[in-house]
Amino acid sequence: MATVSALIHYPVKGCAGLSVPRLDITPTGPVHDRTFMFVTPEGLFRSQRTTSRLAVVRPDLVHDGAKLTLSAPGHPDVAVAVRPDGERVPVTVHVWTGRGIDQGDDAAEWGSAVLGEPVRLMRVPPDHERQVDATHGTITYTDSTPLHLTSLSSLDDLNARILARGAEPVPMARFRPNIVVSGWDPFAEDDAREIRVGGAELRYVKPDVRCKVTMVDQDAGTPAGPEPIRTLGDFRREPDGGVSFGIKLAVRTPGAVSVGDTLDP
Repeated sequence: MATVSALIHYPVKGCAGLSVPRLDITPTGPVHDRTFMFVTPEGLFRSQRTTSRLAVVRPDLVHDGAKLTLSAPGHPDVAVAVRPDGERVPVTVHVWTGRGIDQGDDAAEWGSAVLGEPVRLMRVPPDHERQVDATHGTITYTDSTPLHLTSLSSLDDLNARILARGAEPVPMARFRPNIVVSGWDPFAEDDAREIRVGGAELRYVKPDVRCKVTMVDQDAGTPAGPEPIRTLGDFRREPDGGVSFGIKLAVRTPGAVSVGDTLDP
């Protein structure tokens, strides 16, 4: 029987995740998931692909999202009174250009000091609408889909292969999932198409093709390659040439999901 072993959401795109016992799943994914992001002064999003230091930024949302606290080693915490609405500022994520609400100078100065480059912190506006297409579903500042799902047995299989070549195993945090499942055979998630879990119904969109973010040490915020990309390349090659681990999901029916919930199928 497959069950939910962990739930994680990421309030700030590219930053550390928050493990929680329950996620409220909306049409755009978990509440508050990737609703904030750091951008350059020109509005271009920052991710661990270019700014690995994002991994050490640990966000926390309190008062139902009214306050965002950011912490990082060697820096004092900053508490941001969230601006849910205001002037719309142009922002870009990959090929998409939309709008964000600037969260003020304190957040910008703190982020710039931690990341070592000038940045501003943006939040999705209340009228935010974005999707790659109808198949991918509606999203916040995520790359393409509302949810990422991975499996513990798949990670065990991958790490056995990594160890066999004399390299160090990688933790699940490298893959930045929202839902982690136990009880499936390795890579059984590849065949999941409709998933009912808790009060939500989710649908398969595509394999989760992995990038250099998986080669970033999530505790240190520094590159730590070549694993797991090197070993995934041995047996998880996709037709487009990329390598996959886990699956991307869209939301068919919103609802709450808790650790320990069973998955059907």
